[in-house]
Amino acid sequence: MPIIQVQVIKGRSVEQIRDFIAHVTEVAAKDLEVNPEQVRVIVTEIEDTHWGAGGLPIKEYRRQKALEESNKIN
Repeated sequence: MPIIQVQVIKGRSVEQIRDFIAHVTEVAAKDLEVNPEQVRVIVTEIEDTHWGAGGLPIKEYRRQKALEESNKIN
């Protein structure tokens, strides 16, 4: 029985999570040649204050990247 664990930053809608679980289940069942009923998907939502990238909390990281992109355009 495949068990797929995914961590995402909190803030997505119930519908987005539901659709994601359905899609992951479909792909896993096909690629692993198992019945969809055998696939388990665990989605854990993480607060953005507990998620980092590039040594920064994710909000600051995104802000920095947006500023860098803005400077490239100008």
